[in-house]
Amino acid sequence: MTLSIAPGSGADLVDELAGLDPGSPMHQVRHRRDKVALATQGSYDALFDPGLPGLSLVERLLVALYACRLTPAAALAGHYRDRARAAGADAAALAAVEEGDPLELADPRLRAMLCFTRALILSPIDADRALLGTLPAAGISTPAIVSLAQLIAFLSYQTRLVAGLGAMRAARAAIGPETSP
Repeated sequence: MTLSIAPGSGADLVDELAGLDPGSPMHQVRHRRDKVALATQGSYDALFDPGLPGLSLVERLLVALYACRLTPAAALAGHYRDRARAAGADAAALAAVEEGDPLELADPRLRAMLCFTRALILSPIDADRALLGTLPAAGISTPAIVSLAQLIAFLSYQTRLVAGLGAMRAARAAIGPETSP
């Protein structure tokens, strides 16, 4: 199942992907501190706002897709794949992200972003000064680098949140019908 929840739509992407029906015990637990759920969705909305400067929406969606493939988070990857296609992602770039090898990309800017993403997701210790230096060398400004790092951090949180809620929901289903939070 893939969803095309766009920023600002009022829908909650995490609830949708984790299969949390409004009013269900798991939904009630997640929304007990609703400000956290609202902040999570608000972060998604802000990070994927087409007007965010420094990184194009397509670049951010491709980074998100790649991060979700590396994690792996299939449902989120499907969401970001659909959004990247709808936003007009180049077929060759999308294929390289899908194959998982950013070194095949002709675009040095996107290649640098994806290599940085891979390092932060798989081996943060490898995201050293030399790797960070590849980003400005590829034409990425300092504010855009900060946005990229924030995006990757958010994706790490988002993938773990969706996975955790999905696991809780599956465990709850395995022990019997939902009766209370």
